[in-house]
Amino acid sequence: MAHALVSGGGIGGLATALSLARHGHRATVLERRDAFTEMGAGIQLGPNAFHALDLLGLSDRVQSRAVFIDELRFMDGVTGETVITLPLTGRYRARFKNPYAVVQRVDLYEPLLSACRTAAGVELVSGASVASYAQHPTGVTVRTADGRTFAGDLLVGADGIRSTVRARLVGDGPPRISGHTIYRSVIPIERVPPRLRWNAVTLWAGPKWHFVHYAIGNGRYLNLAATLDDGARDPVAGRRVPQQLVRHRFRHLGHSAKQLLDLGEDWHEWVLCDRDPVAVWSDGRVTLMGDAAHAMLQYAAQGACQALEDAVVLGDVLADAAADVPQRLAEFNAVRRERTARVQLLARQMGEQLFHPTGEEARARNTMLRALSEDDLHGYVAWLHGARDFAARPGNG
Repeated sequence: MAHALVSGGGIGGLATALSLARHGHRATVLERRDAFTEMGAGIQLGPNAFHALDLLGLSDRVQSRAVFIDELRFMDGVTGETVITLPLTGRYRARFKNPYAVVQRVDLYEPLLSACRTAAGVELVSGASVASYAQHPTGVTVRTADGRTFAGDLLVGADGIRSTVRARLVGDGPPRISGHTIYRSVIPIERVPPRLRWNAVTLWAGPKWHFVHYAIGNGRYLNLAATLDDGARDPVAGRRVPQQLVRHRFRHLGHSAKQLLDLGEDWHEWVLCDRDPVAVWSDGRVTLMGDAAHAMLQYAAQGACQALEDAVVLGDVLADAAADVPQRLAEFNAVRRERTARVQLLARQMGEQLFHPTGEEARARNTMLRALSEDDLHGYVAWLHGARDFAARPGNG
């Protein structure tokens, strides 16, 4: 049995602790905040995420809180025309064996937290911000910002895009700023006109902007997210902005989309960041997972999904670990890096080529998308949504 120190008590950190505990290991989760909580609004979960949750024993609990989406809709944000839809019931669910759903982040986080609190071998420590670590031949020692020390057989950096563990292990500086600003708001569904209460993840694409909305909270709320390719260069996280600013910046939205955007209140903004893929994120008895290893933009809706996959694979790789922990962590790195790098680069490509083209490029995009059949779309997403072996090399798609 190994004892893992997990830096970070977010979705990835808790999933890692639970995965390790299910294989008989101990996990001490060190969370910098004073309490184990989750902030944020909506999150999309593909069938691959639900397969990971199946393996963690939590799929039913998360599904009980989820909104099961009928389709993904891609709309022309200026003309209001439907460009293409991807149905998510019937043939999609039969092929990929699990649903596509949306949840509030807390509706994924709380089942993970509850499972960790009752799991044998999981210890949750709040107010413990990892400041440094040191390796020795038989283990790892972590020092927190308040001077405490924790010892274990390995350290997992699950501490997000600005990971302290990554700063030492990879040393590649701050995250890459994308130049895209996102504005988010959540409104009660009662405020939405009935004719606009679609059971879909709907994306309105315009010139250097797009707007996404979908129901969350078991259908009680509508999540609004509007993104502008504005060349932003300064990192911003959760800053409140006036309603009129958001309306002005997205004033060219078509009628129905603008109706929904205008309902938004209490808007907050973030400047989106990611990281370049790296080949090595494990060193001896220390490894990274989730955003600490492969932070990605939102455009493929896979950040949390890939963290859940990481957690499952890490538990499997360490299943019977004894004295060969460094070799097992190197294996984890090796079997996950190609798939996660591909998703990172896909997310960037989607932002540039699908969501934000202008003029003739946008018209060519619409023509290309309209030519795709449902089978074509299934084929394109199969390597991502249909994954059952998260340690396998990705195929074509």
